[in-house]
Amino acid sequence: MDKPPVKMMDPTLAEMGNHLSDAMNILESGKLVSEEGKERRKLSWKDIPGPLQGDGQDVVSILQLVQNLMHGDDDQQGHRRMQYVGEQGHMALLGHSLAAYISVLERERLRKLTTRILSDTTLWLCRLFKYENGSAYYHEDDREGLLKVCRLVINTHYEEYATEGFTVLSSKHPVIYQSAACRPGLGQHLCSQLGLPLSSLCIVPCNTMFGSLHQMDVALLDKLIKDDRESGKVPLLLIANAGTPGAGHTDKLSRLKELCAQYDMWLHVEGVNLATLALGQASSTVTAATKCDSMTLTPGPWLGLPAVPAVTLYRHEDPALSLAAGLTSSQPVEKLRALPLWLSLQYLGHDGIVERIKHASQLSQQLLEHLKTLASIKTSVDDELNSPVVVFRFSQDSAPSSGGSVEGYFAGERDILDALNRWLGEQLAQQVPLSGVDVVELEDEGTCVRFSPLMTAAALGTQENDVAALVEKLGEIIPVLSCTLRFRQDFKDEVLQQTLLSYIDDLSWPGLGVVRYEPRNTDLDEEKRQQRVEKINSELLKKLMELDTDLEFSGGPEFGEETNCIFIGMATEDLDVTELVETIGSVGRDIEESGKLFENMTEVVRRGIQEAELQLQKANEEKLMEEGVLRQIPLVGSVLNWFSPVQASVKGRTFNLAEGCLDSTEPVYSIKAQMNKEASPDSPKSSTKRFPGQKLFRRHGAGSDSISDTSSVSQLEESFRETAHVQATDADEAEVPQELPAHIPEETASSDQRVPEGQETESVETLR
Repeated sequence: MDKPPVKMMDPTLAEMGNHLSDAMNILESGKLVSEEGKERRKLSWKDIPGPLQGDGQDVVSILQLVQNLMHGDDDQQGHRRMQYVGEQGHMALLGHSLAAYISVLERERLRKLTTRILSDTTLWLCRLFKYENGSAYYHEDDREGLLKVCRLVINTHYEEYATEGFTVLSSKHPVIYQSAACRPGLGQHLCSQLGLPLSSLCIVPCNTMFGSLHQMDVALLDKLIKDDRESGKVPLLLIANAGTPGAGHTDKLSRLKELCAQYDMWLHVEGVNLATLALGQASSTVTAATKCDSMTLTPGPWLGLPAVPAVTLYRHEDPALSLAAGLTSSQPVEKLRALPLWLSLQYLGHDGIVERIKHASQLSQQLLEHLKTLASIKTSVDDELNSPVVVFRFSQDSAPSSGGSVEGYFAGERDILDALNRWLGEQLAQQVPLSGVDVVELEDEGTCVRFSPLMTAAALGTQENDVAALVEKLGEIIPVLSCTLRFRQDFKDEVLQQTLLSYIDDLSWPGLGVVRYEPRNTDLDEEKRQQRVEKINSELLKKLMELDTDLEFSGGPEFGEETNCIFIGMATEDLDVTELVETIGSVGRDIEESGKLFENMTEVVRRGIQEAELQLQKANEEKLMEEGVLRQIPLVGSVLNWFSPVQASVKGRTFNLAEGCLDSTEPVYSIKAQMNKEASPDSPKSSTKRFPGQKLFRRHGAGSDSISDTSSVSQLEESFRETAHVQATDADEAEVPQELPAHIPEETASSDQRVPEGQETESVETLR
């Protein structure tokens, strides 16, 4: 039996696939290609941009430019967090290239091909998501489908809208209803694009007493619709959620559908939970979305498909109105938007599509089960058995209260918890990047951490071990958050007891607290005082950052409101708050005193220099009087000095920093050896010692590192005393010539000659 003939592939299609594969390898490899031909392309015309000059560039050079623009200066592959592009992603990218190639076909063949692609894709999506007898509109902006649906509803309710325009709407104002939990700015965007006033948008609050805090209040919606109808307005459309953008909650779609049918309104549904319609067993609340008038799907992030369009499925019997609203088009090229999705769906197949959505739902359930076992964690989940979105938050309600105080802490508690949860989300996203968690702001709960694998898992390649790593890291961070929250009030109380420290009440700082050192000198003007505060706190921050401790000290956020402050990071269980505050005050006080000493020393040195100049001038005049004028003439002076040498000595001067005066250096050389012996012993060091591995600010016996109860304050004070001792020794060295001459024989003290270096010790022994 003869085999059927094998059809040959179009060479253009084969070449297109090869080029796409080569381009992806170059862009994903991170390797720079050679720069051959760079010297050949030189600037020849000033008015023509560089890349366009000459005879053009090759494909490799252009791809290299794209790669450089993509990665910038980041040379390390590990720091690039790009979307994972699998084989199904390559099919989606190939679809865009094929769309450009197909668009050059002859018109009739193009019409048949685009009609086939559009009808196949629409049928597959309606079957996958159980939306019967539906049509599809493919769009790049996920809000564009809802905008076209609004135009369709307006054309349906206002028959003369196509000819009369906005004048028809003036007599009976249309009203669009949306939940308060919808995407921010969605309603405003619709009004702007439709040319409607913002008064046409009605925000329906969520439940406040019964049901979820993120579900639309159906009873209140009913009342609002009745009031609008009685005032002569026309209720047009209701936007509901099957998975709110923040918490992933689903509205009561069955009840809302009944309400819309009662008042002849259009029901549109959107949300991430619509993806679960492809599963065999979806929750009843989400299944009700199949009865709505339209829904918007985003299969790109759900299936990990880059650059595929969003899809709005809708039901309407009048194709003319759909064409007028822009939901359908007679242009074959516009129908090619479905081509990337058409290719990708065939590549994945039904099992592959369901597997990806099911995998994301299982990841959510895995995380939710682990979160139930963690203390101090509250979850906000719509349906614990089927919700693909998990939102959780650190809370102090169940945190242990031993070792710290939370009394009087409720003022600003919400802001502090929001700051801690924002830090928690940032740490989890940074340390477990493949989890895809992010920070979300909810109106009632506040700042929370969101895990939505349906939107991130396919792109990042999230697996079960990533969820396990997320839970492990969360278990490590929770005790740190609890201790920090517990010690904040203790830290504030300790700072308020210090006269030189000011407590900065910054509720947005996710740490132990904020403190500022205030100098004691208050006689300066405001500008000089601010300069001194800035200088002292800057030096204080450097000193604290050099300490051997687990605490983190910083200058705060880059664009924060508070400046010249010390921001202290997260605390641990064994933190000694009292020792920490005392250390900050002690170090700041030493810095302030050393600064004053430096300022005084500057003035003393200036006066000493002036006095030294006067004495040097006087010494020169005395020398001139003693030697005569003739000895100052170069040739004559040499002859006179040869026949009659002058026994003159140069009188040195030493500057006493302690007293700010000039002294003679004559007695210094005679007792130099004795001074060396007195200064030879090492400077006294602190008698207290810290064992290896011991950290500062640890309570005795509270942790494994707390080997000794040595106070960090005493260590710092000893180090400052050590420095002060060395400075005092230097000052005494300058003062000794004033005290010791009484014990030295006259012939030795009156010597003007420097003692030879080898005879210094002998001279001192003779004196003894």
